[in-house]
Amino acid sequence: MSAADAAPRRVSYSEGVNTQRLAGQVIAVTSGDQGYGRAISSALARAGASLVLIGSNPETLSAHASQIEHAGGTAIPLKADVGVTLDWLSAQSRMLEIFGVLHGIVHLADKRAHANFTMLSEGEWMDLFNCNVKSSVMLAQIIQRRLPGTWLTLVGPHLDELGLQAYPQRGALRGLVERAEAEELRLNMVLPSRASSSEAKADAPLSEAVLTLALPELHHLRGNIIEVPLPPAPKYRDQQYRENLVRSS
Repeated sequence: MSAADAAPRRVSYSEGVNTQRLAGQVIAVTSGDQGYGRAISSALARAGASLVLIGSNPETLSAHASQIEHAGGTAIPLKADVGVTLDWLSAQSRMLEIFGVLHGIVHLADKRAHANFTMLSEGEWMDLFNCNVKSSVMLAQIIQRRLPGTWLTLVGPHLDELGLQAYPQRGALRGLVERAEAEELRLNMVLPSRASSSEAKADAPLSEAVLTLALPELHHLRGNIIEVPLPPAPKYRDQQYRENLVRSS
């Protein structure tokens, strides 16, 4: 065996299995540089989609876009606050300038509280509402008005968040998704069983669910709310979350 044969080689996105399932698709992912957004955007890129990574931190967005590009995918970073309509419209215009089309949006509506329900301030509750509910309704409305045919998949509040504040958020998003069919919107939601582990392998079932909903041949799927069971997060992730919760209480 030659030295060249023995040396490990980098496997690009284009060499994987089923890499062209989303070939030709342009998909925006909010919070695409962190948590589930990072894992989902990587999975969509491996499936052949061109990605637009939306978020608030230009450095981490650019770093993740560079990783996708280095592996053979296509991704551009765009700084925008999805909770602000004008910010999103500006980013949307930029996407259309670059690609000419936007086939779908994956929106992370899964911001968590770092305090229990009793200790939440009005400002913290409104931040949760704006990040998870208001932004989702806004995106659905903009799609209906300006982007007919574009699909929207929500990643909703995690099922392991049992604080009382999680229930009205999930309820509002469930109502939005379930009634979307009446408006002819291709809108679906996935509910992960826990928060992101920040490890692609552990979070892969959620990424696969989102990828499946994005397939062009499944354009008829709408109004679905899918609970996605995930393997336990590494113990250090659970411990870190508990420590943060205790410090915030």
